[in-house]
Amino acid sequence: MEDSLRAMKSGNPTQQRANQPESVEISRDLSAIEAILNKHNRRRTALIPVLQEIQNSYRYLPEELLVYVASALSLSSATVYGVATFYAQFSLEPKGKYVVRVCDGTACHVKNSPAVLKVIRKRVKLANGVATTPDGLFTVETVACLGACGLAPVMVINDQVHGQLTAEAAETIIDELLARESAEEVAA
Repeated sequence: MEDSLRAMKSGNPTQQRANQPESVEISRDLSAIEAILNKHNRRRTALIPVLQEIQNSYRYLPEELLVYVASALSLSSATVYGVATFYAQFSLEPKGKYVVRVCDGTACHVKNSPAVLKVIRKRVKLANGVATTPDGLFTVETVACLGACGLAPVMVINDQVHGQLTAEAAETIIDELLARESAEEVAA
């Protein structure tokens, strides 16, 4: 696997050929990946939507699947890795079930987004420098701008926008998510 990643990063075609999916141990059921590839007719031009759907399924882009997709689309591993690392929407690290993006643009910062971020990180028990909780429930990130300056300070959890936040309101939102997760655990 590490050789595959080195080949992807290096752009060395000889190394890439040596690390095609046949030589990479894939420990996943590939039926979902095959369905995604087939849905897009295995078109090279569909690389971004293919990666988006894989990430929606796994909450990140597993390296072994990048190599597999490269082979399936007749692309170099370096090309696929380059796309996966160029666009901020993609992650090579697992993300939490809830991805919390706190805006720290000028308008949000002036309206105290650092306090919102601090209370969220404290409530989900994230250590400094760590983005995802050990249980995989939350990923907390800051972003330069969410484009909702009129709602400052603002955060987005998955696709839901929460604006005009206070630290207390942000904590309440996180508490509601935690309560929902506890209820789902009890029901299961």
